[in-house]
Amino acid sequence: MPTGRIKFYDSAKGFGFAQTDEGEEVHVPSSALPAGVTELRGGARVEFGVAEGRRGKQALSLRVLDAAPSSVRNHRPRPAEMAVLMEDLIRWLDETSNGLRRGQYPQSGQAKKMAQVLRRVADDLEA
Repeated sequence: MPTGRIKFYDSAKGFGFAQTDEGEEVHVPSSALPAGVTELRGGARVEFGVAEGRRGKQALSLRVLDAAPSSVRNHRPRPAEMAVLMEDLIRWLDETSNGLRRGQYPQSGQAKKMAQVLRRVADDLEA
C-alpha cells in the first residue's frame, strides 16, 4: 500500500488530499477514513489503497501511521498575555464586522491571516 502525508483535510466538506511519497496527489474522501476518525491534520503520515476514480486517484481504506506534528506549544500563555491578545482580537474582529456590515469582505491575505490567528488562539485556549 502506498504511504504519504495529508496535504489538507476539510471535515466540513468531507474530503481532502494526500501526497504519496512518490509525489502523486490523491483525493481523500471521508469514506476512506478509519472508523471513529472524522478529522485529519495536515502533515499526518498515512497509508492507503488507491483506486482510479472519476477525478483521478482516490484513497481507499486510509490508515493513520503518525499524527501530524503539533503546532501547538506545550504551554499556555499567561492569563495576562492572553487578556491583551483577546482585547486586540476583539478590536480586529469589530473592524472586520463593520466592514461586513458595509458589504465588504476582508481582502484574501487579511482573511487568511485572521483565520490563522483565530486557530492559534483556539489552540492556546484549549491547551
